Amino acid sequence: MMSEPSFLLTGPDGVVIAEGVHTAYPGLEDARAALSAGETPIILGALPFDVAAPTALFRPDTVRFTDALPEETRRPQPTVRIAGMSPTPDEHRDRVATAVRALNDPATGLHKVVLARALRLLGDGPIDVAGVIARLAEDAHASTYFADLSPAGGEHTGTALVGASPELLVARRGDVVTCRPFAGSAPRAADPDSDRANGAALAASAKNLHEHQLVVDEMRTALELLCTDVVIAPQPELSSTATVWHLSTPISGRVRESSTTALDLAVALHPTPAVGGVPKRAATELIAALEGGDRGFYAGAIGWCDAAGDGTWVVSIRCAVLAADRGSAVARAGGGIVAESDPDDEVAETTTKFRAILNALEVQ
Repeated sequence: MMSEPSFLLTGPDGVVIAEGVHTAYPGLEDARAALSAGETPIILGALPFDVAAPTALFRPDTVRFTDALPEETRRPQPTVRIAGMSPTPDEHRDRVATAVRALNDPATGLHKVVLARALRLLGDGPIDVAGVIARLAEDAHASTYFADLSPAGGEHTGTALVGASPELLVARRGDVVTCRPFAGSAPRAADPDSDRANGAALAASAKNLHEHQLVVDEMRTALELLCTDVVIAPQPELSSTATVWHLSTPISGRVRESSTTALDLAVALHPTPAVGGVPKRAATELIAALEGGDRGFYAGAIGWCDAAGDGTWVVSIRCAVLAADRGSAVARAGGGIVAESDPDDEVAETTTKFRAILNALEVQ
């Protein structure tokens, strides 16, 4: 039976599982310096949405790379219910409308902004983390992850981030760099014909194609500073998880300098317009004004980087932060807003995106 790790990440290359915290790096530059100096064989953990805030990066006591998750004997999950939401659907609709007005005002210079809402979840007992991980991992099209957030210190001590992300922020293997940005989404449907129709409509949606292209263009600009031979697929592809259709675009390149690590690449790309906006500074300022609080580790990044500079980082979406006593959690979901966005559709999109983590927590 799998006990609660300090870090876990699944992906097409297998599973990374770490135990314990040997050295915490709440300061991003301390983590980068430790890698550069060869003081640690690997650093892993989570980056917050605002990388100026404390990170949950650390050197683990032990780490192993395996082909699959350990066998799991599932225990009954406590009853988990939605105890509150911030903002309410009506309030989120109003925030989206405010953002759309700003996006249609040429004076703002804004092209896209991502707005999120949160659900407070309450269990009648401790949430079984191993069971949540196992249920998330049933979706082979997403990377299941878990990270102890204690290395960030303060209010994060004892808390943990758990989720299943469809979006690869960046991976580096040798000098080869790969990214797979996601933007634009539609709900999956139980009926196969309806499901195919939802995917086809997404692939043909001018609004979603516009939103997606903004992300790809910004990723290209960031990557070309650090990479050569950047290759971007000419058209986005339809990708899917168990609950959501997405538009995604494969991107590859080669690092200009061998000293540029996977962590360096992740920091340079984060936050992508898929979770922040375009231009980055104006979008994050509007996010702060409208959401009115700190996103913490939602819409950050989670992954690992070894002493050779290789590593993998995914965008921390479709997730929840578990309280230290595991008796409650806060889940967040967001959507990209462009000038053509409809506030009602954006509320529905966040509702769809909550499904993965709510299903894993067996929320009533």
